[in-house]
Amino acid sequence: MLDVGATLEESSGLIQYALVFLFAAIPVVEILVVIPIGIGIGLNPIATGVFAFAGNILSVYALILFQNRLLTWWQSRRGESESGRFARAQSLWERYGVPALGFAGPILTGVHIAAIVGLLGGSSARSVAFWMTVGIAVWTVIFVFGSVFGFSLLGII
Repeated sequence: MLDVGATLEESSGLIQYALVFLFAAIPVVEILVVIPIGIGIGLNPIATGVFAFAGNILSVYALILFQNRLLTWWQSRRGESESGRFARAQSLWERYGVPALGFAGPILTGVHIAAIVGLLGGSSARSVAFWMTVGIAVWTVIFVFGSVFGFSLLGII
């Protein structure tokens, strides 16, 4: 299992921010985990947010760029069964569309699954990229401010 906090603490300087970028690009870790941990160990909140945003959004753009290959691989690997996260994202897309995936995806399903659902649902790559960018940007700001505020209330930073 990947220990994000310990790995960030054991490194220093720009390596920490490079790791924030990389961790934010990893499904499941993403901005939801890496921003509070990075700020909690004393990294600059703005730099942490910028690097986390960049890592998360660039991984989504890569997914969109290689969507045909990835979707073929995903479908062959999954078979007929659906994961709970995928089913939740698909339900969200069917009910509210791509904007909801962009805003709710980072919290409910992860941005990668939300982007795949949007693409599988027939949305254009441009629309998925736009709404995912907006959603990730909004959640990045929320996580940065929430982490700074929360840790300052606790006297950690």
